[in-house]
Amino acid sequence: YVPFLQTDVAINPGNSGGPLFNLDGEVVGVNSQIFSRTGGFMGVSFAIPADVAMNVVRQLRENGKVRRGWLGVLMQDVDLDWAAAAGLDRPQGALVTRVLADSPAAGGGLRPGDVITAVDGRDVFDSGSLPPLIGAAPLDRDVDIRVHRDGARLALAVRLVELPGEETVQVRLQDDADVRVWGMRLGDLSTLQRRALGDGARGVQIRELESGPAQSEGLLDGDVIVAVAGQPARLAARLASELRALEAGDTVSIELVRAGAFMDLEITAPDE
Repeated sequence: YVPFLQTDVAINPGNSGGPLFNLDGEVVGVNSQIFSRTGGFMGVSFAIPADVAMNVVRQLRENGKVRRGWLGVLMQDVDLDWAAAAGLDRPQGALVTRVLADSPAAGGGLRPGDVITAVDGRDVFDSGSLPPLIGAAPLDRDVDIRVHRDGARLALAVRLVELPGEETVQVRLQDDADVRVWGMRLGDLSTLQRRALGDGARGVQIRELESGPAQSEGLLDGDVIVAVAGQPARLAARLASELRALEAGDTVSIELVRAGAFMDLEITAPDE
């Protein structure tokens, strides 16, 4: 939640908390730490930006504690393959890979596959730039979040809540770690797995298969689903949502990779 400033200023023991000046004599940050291979002052130093420090001071004076906003998403950077598939001009923004249940993101209409491009008029360049913007956003009003979804640009009003404690967040993440549907536990492919498929392909892997509808329809543990009804399968959470939306008895075509070979299956949605 802190977008540290990287500098080459020498930081010695005792310097933390001191001001970082620019050439005009203005305080632009609070010196915080240094990364050094030798343990000495030669290394890469980091400072807390002045506006972040001032925001902390203001909150301490007004509330007695620091409150940061919480959105409730898991995310990653937008790569060239995703940008091309989503119709983006360039690989920029934060790609939402999962939306936690009962979170501000879920209440505000965010979905897996959305690319967050701006928060209250401030551009989101990558996944790393989103947390500081969310953390500093107000909690007492709707925040304007711009997203790119299926080729369309949308504006969502999301009312953030205070960031829960670390233990609470970890429990929420663990509870939502598995994406399960039709007796399958689905997971997103790693970068290496995508490269193995070739041509920048994406897919969703069946990580675990229990006795149930998917198994009875011929799917196997380890299969990589690359398309459903002709549409690419790119994120586990999004694929699960699409499968759940099918009506019982609906037949859908699934393209998958099994042991390096591509194959097609016709499966019928169960009555769950």
